[in-house]
Amino acid sequence: MTDAMSALRPWRAIERRASRQIMVGNVPVGGDAPISVQSMTNTPTPDVSATLAQVHALEEAGADIVRISCPDKDSTAAMPAIVQAANVPIVADIHFHHQRAIEAAKAGVACLRINPGNIGNAARVRDVVQAAKDHGCAIRIGVNAGSLEREFLEKYGEPCPEAMVESALRHVAILEEHDFHEYKISVKASDPFLTVAAYQQLAEATDCPLHLGITEAGGLRSGTVKSSIGLGMLLWAGIGDTIRVSLSADPVEEIKVGFDILKSLNLRTRGVNIIACPSCSRQGFDVIKTVQTLEQRLAHIAEPVSLSIIGCVVNGPGEAAYTDIGYTGGGAGHGMVYFAGKTDHKRSNETMIDHIVTLVEERAASLRAAKEENQ
Repeated sequence: MTDAMSALRPWRAIERRASRQIMVGNVPVGGDAPISVQSMTNTPTPDVSATLAQVHALEEAGADIVRISCPDKDSTAAMPAIVQAANVPIVADIHFHHQRAIEAAKAGVACLRINPGNIGNAARVRDVVQAAKDHGCAIRIGVNAGSLEREFLEKYGEPCPEAMVESALRHVAILEEHDFHEYKISVKASDPFLTVAAYQQLAEATDCPLHLGITEAGGLRSGTVKSSIGLGMLLWAGIGDTIRVSLSADPVEEIKVGFDILKSLNLRTRGVNIIACPSCSRQGFDVIKTVQTLEQRLAHIAEPVSLSIIGCVVNGPGEAAYTDIGYTGGGAGHGMVYFAGKTDHKRSNETMIDHIVTLVEERAASLRAAKEENQ
């Protein structure tokens, strides 16, 4: 079985904005590094076992980075055990108390999410930056439309792109005054239009890596739609080096949606990409039920495999031409299996789900073996 699509067509390739690269633990962010996907735990941080269980669930889903809130001393006291047991870089979410940032840095986190202007006087900022330097932490400057400083709200009258960017750049100046350059920036809002405009302006004002997100996007369905619109516009324009999809849902769903957005734009290729028809009266089998079952049974696959599931021969052969494995409904209870766009063999609709799962798993195993051989 050969790759159905060995190279992207020019009109499918996105030219990413040139940004400098920083390291968040062992994950490069910016430059030519893959766009990383992250989420945030929602367990009480001092409950180490519960928090680690969620961190590991996020790792299994493919998270590159995980953020954990540190609002109090009990939370930072739990961080050494969490950092040591985690397999991905941990970001400590700090809002106001500079001492929590210092404690988190000492605990071994890979990044501090702060706003330098919110953590106190110049001496406190200096102490936090020094702790980040001493312990190899990056810093994310996180600007949110819902928590803009009063001075910018008074100046501009309301949250707007100009206010958010000015706030971000003021925080950048504070870090650079202390000769600290391992930072990334986010300028998030719940309004995708405001978010997109702010990131567009910020992308022109700095070459630092940008963390994308539509904050407080909503529930699983509505938040996915809103995030896809906002993040999709920015990513399509080449803006963005790491993303977090903010959903009022299981954090694992944020990772799934994040990868789906990136896969749709050919920016990441993790897992099985299923191309499927919406179904109609021409379908030779129950497409909707089949796809739902396959999504569940193939969720464990991390290797990039493309799969087309089409109910009839109108579009089936054409879609199969561009996927690794394809199945197209035919007649008399049978369908056609395709490998790399070429017809290979027939299979009964009754047994095709198990058969397709086996084929995908074999394809994934061969990709995994080839990768290990080349390392």
